[in-house]
Amino acid sequence: MLRYSTVLFDLDGTLTDSAFGITSSVRFALKELGVTEYDERVLYKFIGPPLIWSFKEFFGMSDERAQKGLELYRLDYNERGGKYRSTVYAGVEEALGRMREAGVKLAVATAKPEVTAKEVIEHFGLDKYFACVSGGNPDEKRCGKRDIILHAMELLGEKDRRRTLMVGDREYDMAGAREAGVRALGALYGFGSREELESAGAEAFAASPEEIADYVLGANGRE
Repeated sequence: MLRYSTVLFDLDGTLTDSAFGITSSVRFALKELGVTEYDERVLYKFIGPPLIWSFKEFFGMSDERAQKGLELYRLDYNERGGKYRSTVYAGVEEALGRMREAGVKLAVATAKPEVTAKEVIEHFGLDKYFACVSGGNPDEKRCGKRDIILHAMELLGEKDRRRTLMVGDREYDMAGAREAGVRALGALYGFGSREELESAGAEAFAASPEEIADYVLGANGRE
């Protein structure tokens, strides 16, 4: 018996390992802004949350400077191919196929701009598994995970929040699910730790895409 009828997937760190593309584009933006001294590990904190927020939070930038950082990031990420410097996690397609064949409605719910997210999943041939993609606006005015999740449910025509699951690898995915009133599963193979996901409200965990499908389809999952 299906645990959930609708499953929403984060993109970066859940469907694709996009660390190289994101961090290299952040590095480019910082270099153009004249920021050269920092711990390289901070670049990985940009994977997940909205970019303008990240520039302000991790580098103390003003609104204006953070906006410039966003523009520089997108110059490298969107126009110079950074968005394709990633790989699909092993087992993702098989897991998506199993869930889709079982009648589960699948969608992408990501803070990445919606147009970019669509381009990425089409590039990797994942678009055939998803009924829709819900992403942020280019100006990041719709970038909160709660709103992105609710928008995905609206696009799907899904009203039963108890039967909807958000799958992601960062605390923002778990918190957004909680705020939207849906369940949350933490992808342990992504960029967040189990402690981060658990404290943010994950109800269960999966160490691989296969375990996500197992959990959704009612087989053994890591709870």
